[in-house]
Amino acid sequence: MVREFKLINEKGQEYSLMDIENHCLLTEPEGLGYSYETQYEQIGSTFITNLIKTEQKQISGQLNFKSYDNYRNLINFIESSENLRFVYKVPYSDGKREYFKDIQIQEITKTEKQTNGIISETIKIDCLSLWYEENTVIYSVEPVSNEIRWDFRWDSRFSDYTSRGINYVNNGHIEAPIYAEIKGPLVNPKLELYINGELYQTVKINIEIEEYEKLVYDSRENQFEISKINSDGTKTSLFSLDYINFENDNVIRIPKNKSCAINLAADNEVLNAQLTIYPRYKAV
Repeated sequence: MVREFKLINEKGQEYSLMDIENHCLLTEPEGLGYSYETQYEQIGSTFITNLIKTEQKQISGQLNFKSYDNYRNLINFIESSENLRFVYKVPYSDGKREYFKDIQIQEITKTEKQTNGIISETIKIDCLSLWYEENTVIYSVEPVSNEIRWDFRWDSRFSDYTSRGINYVNNGHIEAPIYAEIKGPLVNPKLELYINGELYQTVKINIEIEEYEKLVYDSRENQFEISKINSDGTKTSLFSLDYINFENDNVIRIPKNKSCAINLAADNEVLNAQLTIYPRYKAV
């Protein structure tokens, strides 16, 4: 099995880094691991750690193009994208798993260096996040096209449909943020985090979400939001005293290595919901 690389933008468009015929081939990749910045204080002959933090990584390598057209297409793909992610598919013994990093392209050279007709250029990529997975589960009372199913369990305790939940253990290296969408109609929707069977955290939004509207909750660090998507596609922020209690902790992140459950609930039936969990890894 071979590892795979590609770029993907905010529109879901992809540019392969494994196809030299139609795109390009990334070789000699470096910077896929991780490192720490560490400082120590000496006490006698012993050194005590007083600072340790993950360093920002940079991925580099050689991009090999069969034609100038493919080089230009990559530059156009980057410049037409607002947000880019580097995708790394790793071949483990039990099958391939796909990981993502939010990135910014720092440099792609143009040296005219060619060997056997192949154009080879250096790429440098600044990493804006750790590696993470996208684990998505969808619940709907009606069939959904291209439905994604994961090996989570909908908690059968909530047979009255006023709550939807999954059991989850975060095997990542740090806390995992979540992204949730719940379609209306909803009355006073809320998100609940249980740890080891005990209610740990509740985010309650005091609002009615009408049919054809939906609630969006995102606890990722650089994208945090609590919003309503209106029927015309416009967005209304719900992050205000009119809708939530600011004395509560409104940022749900799943702790690592604990038995957790996340419930999406409301005063009425929860009929359509989608939940994505982003376990994050310092190295994969």
